[in-house]
Amino acid sequence: MTQLFKITDGRLEKASRAQLERETLIEDWVAGDLGLVGLDAIIIGRQVRMAHDQRIDLLALNEVGDLIVIELKRDQTPREVVAQVLDYASWISDLTTQDIHRLTRDHNDTSLTELYRQRFDKSLPDTLNTAHQMLIVAGSFDEASERIVKYLSEVHDVGINASFFSVFEQGGQRWLTTDFLLDQDDVTDRAVKKVRGPWTGFYYITGGTEEDRSWEVMRQHGFFSAHGGRQYTDKLGNLSLGDQVFYYQKGNGYLGYGLVSDEKTLATEFWLPDGRKLVEVVDEYYLTEHADDPDRAAYVVGVDWKCAFPVDQAQTFPGIFANQNVVCKIYQQETADFLARQFGVEAEGPKS
Repeated sequence: MTQLFKITDGRLEKASRAQLERETLIEDWVAGDLGLVGLDAIIIGRQVRMAHDQRIDLLALNEVGDLIVIELKRDQTPREVVAQVLDYASWISDLTTQDIHRLTRDHNDTSLTELYRQRFDKSLPDTLNTAHQMLIVAGSFDEASERIVKYLSEVHDVGINASFFSVFEQGGQRWLTTDFLLDQDDVTDRAVKKVRGPWTGFYYITGGTEEDRSWEVMRQHGFFSAHGGRQYTDKLGNLSLGDQVFYYQKGNGYLGYGLVSDEKTLATEFWLPDGRKLVEVVDEYYLTEHADDPDRAAYVVGVDWKCAFPVDQAQTFPGIFANQNVVCKIYQQETADFLARQFGVEAEGPKS
């Protein structure tokens, strides 16, 4: 069970669990920021009407064009919600690309094409809904329901997961924490592996724009960083020593290829090869901002950059793979072949 403590003068003060005035607040918050539940997607509809007058709480679309059903538990038992989202998934699985465009128009003042471009800064895929996922948002889950979700996802590759929220209160302040039953990246990988090619063996990493993070600073000092909350920094934990990474800068293209040389650590605790700490050498605000809060602090991985281009020579082509995830695997073979060629890398070939 999740617990929350406030550190005051070296002492721990335990926060008490609290209740929200109305549970629909969670739906509002999730609709406003899907990062709270680990999703990189856009909301295309709230309270989406199905057959038999049933309604999906939130219906989302991710970057590759797959639908995601998001359902809050509210007053139902977890097992009832599992059955419910499976019913919803059976309905959305038959939606065509045209159906999804029409549904989006019914729930928004903006077209799906424009919503997608605003979020992902590129054109909407021509074909939508080649795969789909489900997410249950709940305060808690019973053991039997957890077992059912794990069985569906891990044994039968069903794209289903659960996100838990907890509210705490202490000294007149309240906090919301979120956690997950399964790693969302793993759930996604299992759900779509039947409709996409194998992993190329390369990782994609991105730090936003040049204004967000200086490429030359990262290249010169051999690191890659993430900050802004665990929904971003936790992704660095997916990288292991020796992993092959390509760095992408938003708005420009790919700038570097390297091998992971140090696994995820707090930016303030990262040591350079010359024996100095990174933050003693690099004066970048994001590396030390919120350094006393592990949930909001910056984290880094070491990268031995083998090949790099300046920003004005970024490597790209129309349709090259890029998305909003801080770290993810590159499955698009066309992108992998292009990057291997441009950066002089010998591709290891597809992996399972």
